[in-house]
Amino acid sequence: MESYDVVVAGAGMSGSLAAAMAAKGGASVLLLDRNKEEEVGKKTNWGWVCGDAVAKGHLDFLYKEAGISFSQPELDLKVDGVLAFSPDLQHKFKFEGEGYSLDRPSFEHKLLKFAIDSGVHYESEFEVEGPLIEGSSVAGVFGRDKSKERKDIKAKVVIDALGIATVLRRKLPENPFVDRDIDIDDIESTGRYIYQFDQDHDDLNYYDPKNAIIHLNQELAPGGYGWVFPKSGNRVNIGLGVQKSSFEIRNQKLGKKDTLHSLIDAYVNVNPVVKNVRIDTSNNNGRGYWSVAVRRQLESLVFNGYLGAGDSMAMPNPLSAGGIGPSLVAGVLAGKQAAKAVQNNDTSIKGMWDYNLSFNDAYGNKTAGLEVFRIYLQSLNNDMLNYGMKTFISAKEAEDLSYGLVPELSVAAKFKTILKGAQNINAFRNLLFVVKKMKALNELYRQYPKSPDDFAKWRGAVEAHIKEAKERFRPNPI
Repeated sequence: MESYDVVVAGAGMSGSLAAAMAAKGGASVLLLDRNKEEEVGKKTNWGWVCGDAVAKGHLDFLYKEAGISFSQPELDLKVDGVLAFSPDLQHKFKFEGEGYSLDRPSFEHKLLKFAIDSGVHYESEFEVEGPLIEGSSVAGVFGRDKSKERKDIKAKVVIDALGIATVLRRKLPENPFVDRDIDIDDIESTGRYIYQFDQDHDDLNYYDPKNAIIHLNQELAPGGYGWVFPKSGNRVNIGLGVQKSSFEIRNQKLGKKDTLHSLIDAYVNVNPVVKNVRIDTSNNNGRGYWSVAVRRQLESLVFNGYLGAGDSMAMPNPLSAGGIGPSLVAGVLAGKQAAKAVQNNDTSIKGMWDYNLSFNDAYGNKTAGLEVFRIYLQSLNNDMLNYGMKTFISAKEAEDLSYGLVPELSVAAKFKTILKGAQNINAFRNLLFVVKKMKALNELYRQYPKSPDDFAKWRGAVEAHIKEAKERFRPNPI
């Protein structure tokens, strides 16, 4: 039986980085991926399904922590930021700062090369089927190699980078640390097309060559949003995400039988700027569908002999569903932690607990607050979204929210501009409730437990806040 210090399952963004950093830390590392090498990082048969956008700050983190930098063709197009539009297109807020639209296949190939150059053993076309369990610890993985032969591989640490549907997390022993399943209401179904197109005319509400655009519209994308992200060479990434409960309510109330596919087609058709669209057939990556978690990352990312990174740990931003940035951050930190645990000869939950702390400090401390804000947004129909973006928050407050900061709403100032009406006043009071919850959750995550001994009580407090928000704010798209 093969044996390594570290086995990384999944050679996507977080997996390749985790493997590289573990090898640089002195561990013997095997990186397994179900794809052929030329298709490394591919999510499904449809391709590398994603919005492909990443903030510059996350790439700066990679250069600082891992020493890897990127240029063209990996960085396809530089953008100034992300603009979120109200349903009536009368109001917009800028989120985050400059970033890039990626060429995903090229980006993934560079990460794999970085891993191999760092001393990682790489095996393609290997289907991981589950973890090897010894007692209460993960002791490796089993699966099928390219010849479909069963293969067991031992490891001191297994890094789970298989994505949201991972068989590793779902087949862990029952435990109070790492959730094996994710609630369906915390998952959005997404789809996107990469098109070549002709530009009919200029209208920055629908297409902006210098900014990524998000359209909030509960009839068009119930419980989620639509996006138009520019790419180089008159190409564009167009897609949308929906929440299952919101989508069902929307179809029922409107008497429709729309599917995700029909919603995306309608979204493309109503765009007056993007005309004569043709699927970009490069790398067979033009059209695809996938699921994205939009909750806080799992409260614990570690188990005995096991840690996870990226989508397998529900790391995408709960508000934007952006998963590339947190995956990159987590990959670096997971690999470093695995190598350290092997060196210390302690791969227990306690021995790898620092990974929870480091990811919380680098990214995760803001996500629970953003989850509450996401739950609130899903309770608003288009009229309230229009009114709220006009009246409730300023551009500065919206930008703060995008970074996970809690806006300091001036109640007196806001009420002066709110029209009389129970619905409007109630919606604003709900926003004040959300801000209060965000503050409470941010404070809880600042007090993330320093050891597993204090985890259960802390987790209970977090879950109580989230439960209260979900009970108060039910999906109400129409």
